[in-house]
Amino acid sequence: MVTVKYFFGTGRRKTAIAQVRLFAGSGKVKYADQSDVKDELLMEHAKKPLLLVSLDNKYDITVSLSGGGLSSQRGATLLAVSRALAKVDPEIEKTLKKEDYLTRDPREKERKKPGLKRARRAPQWAKR
Repeated sequence: MVTVKYFFGTGRRKTAIAQVRLFAGSGKVKYADQSDVKDELLMEHAKKPLLLVSLDNKYDITVSLSGGGLSSQRGATLLAVSRALAKVDPEIEKTLKKEDYLTRDPREKERKKPGLKRARRAPQWAKR
């Protein structure tokens, strides 16, 4: 019988990508590539799915982030942890799905079109 060292999950939001590993442990959150995480909400979003299923003291989380801003990194982290938890137990997956934690937010930045200032913003119209 092969024992699983960790459960892996990937989350994306806008241009941010979060790769998460869940290890058996005591509930610590560690961010790779960042010695000091200044955003407390980032830590909260990583623990949200674990708190929902009452497993916050059973798993340690290691998060690797790339791209995006703080808001999209938070969303990507939440999705990644949720996906990793869904691999632990099918019953957990149902609970996470009900809370909408396993849905990827598809909204991306719209491309700029020629002749416009931004994606949809036209230059100001002048009568004369």
